[in-house]
Amino acid sequence: MKPEYKPFVDELIELCIKEDIGDGDHTSLACIPADEHGRMRLLCKQEGTIAGIEIAQLVLQRLDPEMKFEQVLRDGDRVAPGDVAFYVSGRLRSLLQAERILLNIMQRMSGVATQTAVYVKRLEGLHTKVLDTRKTTPGMRVLDKMAVKIGGGENHRMGLFDMVLLKDNHIDFAGGIRPAIAGVRKYLAAKGKNIPIECEVRSLEDIDEVFAAGGVDRIMFDNFTPEMTRKAVEKVAGRCETESSGGITLETMRDYAECGVDFISVGALTHQIKSLDMSLKACE
Repeated sequence: MKPEYKPFVDELIELCIKEDIGDGDHTSLACIPADEHGRMRLLCKQEGTIAGIEIAQLVLQRLDPEMKFEQVLRDGDRVAPGDVAFYVSGRLRSLLQAERILLNIMQRMSGVATQTAVYVKRLEGLHTKVLDTRKTTPGMRVLDKMAVKIGGGENHRMGLFDMVLLKDNHIDFAGGIRPAIAGVRKYLAAKGKNIPIECEVRSLEDIDEVFAAGGVDRIMFDNFTPEMTRKAVEKVAGRCETESSGGITLETMRDYAECGVDFISVGALTHQIKSLDMSLKACE
């Protein structure tokens, strides 16, 4: 986990505990003795790419630092039905409290990682990287981003704070590409900020506008056809990074990648996924 992600993860775990346990797990408190101990295993029930083991361990440690964690698989491993990811032993009350929290996290993260791996596989042999977007589950973005990386993809910006991305609305409201870029450069200089600048373009002519304004770190080709994308990459001629975005599917993405773009951003990595089925059950 990147060090800068840790505060987000810790805060998310606290929220998960608050919403699920509240003032107590009254079912377990009522029928499970406080000193009763046991062992459970995380069982995979579908094929895919597993993700979230590191986070599951943090959940368990937060609920009960005395629990013992026996890791079998690693984040990013391919799994099949019947595979065991880890064993955990400790107080039964703590294990039962952790069950749904860690399953919710791991099932979603594994779904994102599995989906990402499919997209990454489609670009095998090409230099183009698959990027995620900000189309994430509210509050869980850090986990979605981590899962994309585990699945072999790359992360776009975390949010509005770590990259400038001039999209069509910004450009239109600012009065065009040149004034938008000029405004960004002035703002960043005044604030003493050194963050990347990306600019969306909607035509080949827009690319000329970007470089007339002094250029940016990356240009995004928005809703271009593959033919337009090839011409756009030629026009940029390596002067900055390039990214394709908008309406690109698993079936069409290789056509775009073969045009030579550096990145393809795909919202479906995080907002059109199916969670991976798994369970946490008692064992010897």
